[in-house]
Amino acid sequence: MKVIVAEHFGICFGVRDAIAQAHALALAREAPLTILGELVHNPIVREQLRAQGVQEQSSADTVTRRVMITAHGTSDKQRVALNKLGLKVADGTCPLVRYAHDQLKRLVRSGYFPVVIGLADHVEVRGLVGDFADACVINEVADIKKLPPRHRYGIISQTTQPIDRVRRLVAEIARAHPKAEIRFADTVCKPTKDRQLALKKLIAAVEVIVVVGGRQSNNTRELVETCRAAGKRALHIERPEELQPEWFRGVAFVGLTGGTSTLPETVEAVRRRLEEFHD
Repeated sequence: MKVIVAEHFGICFGVRDAIAQAHALALAREAPLTILGELVHNPIVREQLRAQGVQEQSSADTVTRRVMITAHGTSDKQRVALNKLGLKVADGTCPLVRYAHDQLKRLVRSGYFPVVIGLADHVEVRGLVGDFADACVINEVADIKKLPPRHRYGIISQTTQPIDRVRRLVAEIARAHPKAEIRFADTVCKPTKDRQLALKKLIAAVEVIVVVGGRQSNNTRELVETCRAAGKRALHIERPEELQPEWFRGVAFVGLTGGTSTLPETVEAVRRRLEEFHD
């Protein structure tokens, strides 16, 4: 069995930098560190940080005096609240998530009604809409009926949404509101686009694809869905030990990719285990 690795896969620079920042803060030992949520949606990374004494809390009410905002970002409203509590705040927000925040603010300042394409319950999206009480989140065509009638809609997206899907939804919004002015700012990040495009190329060359990443990771799940939408069998795993040899009986070519929060050493360990099945 031959293992073919996607041209682009695994950890992106925003996640890489946030992880490095968290480890550096933990090693500094100035004071206990609490991350406000999951730094990234990767159980292996979370285990490594817990081993260094780093805590996770969803609420700022029960945190240590030193806290860190996750790579997914947060609202300005939440930042103000943290400062009012007198906490020492480290910011792990990915620069491309910050760009999405800036684009949404720009659209609102220009008089556009704020629309975010993405998952309403995802931490990044909650941060994006947190400063705009009237913002509308669209995740599928059926959600478009929730849009209030407006003359101008300003649309951005969660950074980890597949760009093809985002563009389809923008077109559907325009179709549903033909008299409205639509302005779309493409905030899907380049690492997400690169991994989706590389996966589409890989799909044509293999029989099965192993996707490595946290089960709570949106971009990893989207990679799995891209495979399945193309009729390709996809196996979503978090760790190499999950792999079973019987999954690959009769398979000559297997593809391998990972989400943007997946560590390179995890992907490499999966590759090595897959190659063991060849023997």
